[in-house]
Amino acid sequence: MTKNIAVVTGASSGIGAAAARRLVAEGFHVVAAARRADRLEALVKEVGDATAVACDITDDASVARLAETVAGLDGPLTILVNNAGGARGVDEVSAASVDDWQWMFDVNVLGTLRVTKALLPALEASGKGTIVTVGSTAGFVVYEGGGGYTAAKHAQTALVGTLRLEIVGKPVRVIEIDPGMVRTDEFALNRTGSPEKAEAVYAGVAEPLVADDIADCIAWAATRPHHVNIDRLVVRPLAQAAQHKVHREL
Repeated sequence: MTKNIAVVTGASSGIGAAAARRLVAEGFHVVAAARRADRLEALVKEVGDATAVACDITDDASVARLAETVAGLDGPLTILVNNAGGARGVDEVSAASVDDWQWMFDVNVLGTLRVTKALLPALEASGKGTIVTVGSTAGFVVYEGGGGYTAAKHAQTALVGTLRLEIVGKPVRVIEIDPGMVRTDEFALNRTGSPEKAEAVYAGVAEPLVADDIADCIAWAATRPHHVNIDRLVVRPLAQAAQHKVHREL
């Protein structure tokens, strides 16, 4: 039986890997895309019904190859999960690294743009397409030391909202999922560059969200009846009332 296809970017770890596992369980053939081919191959071996595609979403040619691979599969593309992204640095604006800001914009914003542009025709042609973009609560609240990341996530949110306006009337839903504090193996470590600093982010928080929580949200939103569009889903752990208000048991 031909299966519907779901593409997940940033699928080599964290939320992306969890989303790939969950969507396979929901009956999709998943195209797992990320830069680290070895991790993708291990994921595909684990979940079975998936295709690994080494893809750098900051590179036009790499994204074009992803689209070509998807086009060559047997089945309609019905879901795109724009998950790839990340943060670098916690410097204040006065000491900001332009290179870090450039990387965050290229991955979170332009990467989302590249992949969406490349796959939108196939999503529309399926007659029942869904784009799920994993943003962040940083996309609508700023905080000290987060200027580059919040700027990129604000821009990503603007991209998603604009796309929804522009394609209304076409058979493609546009969904945004904005997590608050999520504990994964790499996000805080990549941002701070230090295991100790990364651990301090979650210090005293009894139950931060984990990747499977966000994968559950992605799958739920993407599997609603197609006339139901979840414009924006904000999800935080119980201990986090707002971006700046977290209960810590120290």
